[in-house]
Amino acid sequence: MVEKYNAMEEKLVEDSNTKEIDLINRDPKQINEDVVRVEFEDVIAEPDGSHSLDTVWKASYTTFTVSKYWCYRLLSAVFGIPMSLLWGFLFACISFCHIWAVVPCIKSYLIETQCLSRVYGLCIHTFCDPLCEAMGKIFSSIKMTLRKEV
Repeated sequence: MVEKYNAMEEKLVEDSNTKEIDLINRDPKQINEDVVRVEFEDVIAEPDGSHSLDTVWKASYTTFTVSKYWCYRLLSAVFGIPMSLLWGFLFACISFCHIWAVVPCIKSYLIETQCLSRVYGLCIHTFCDPLCEAMGKIFSSIKMTLRKEV
């Protein structure tokens, strides 16, 4: 039974580190859906009455599209792996700080404030409750009548 559990645990660790990536859908969570999807029509538009020659318009479209495609490819080929290394390192540091510093500090703070809240609650019940009850009894004996004079 223990061997089966260890094998399952080993399989889970292996799967999380060597999972297959989807080469077709590279943004499955659509995190860049509205940020970087820029087409020619989003940037360059000619209103009615201000049209360039059709050949210029077609050449401009082709130039924009091809240059954007190859510039992105070139930049990702040159900087993709170093940036992946940088972002991997950054998120590893953030995870480390969160796991080993932030959460323990928050837990420690909650433990300390729980103790303080008990003392504070005890003081409020000891001193404020009798005072409020006394004031309530004093003001409860006040009676008002409203008369309308004509």
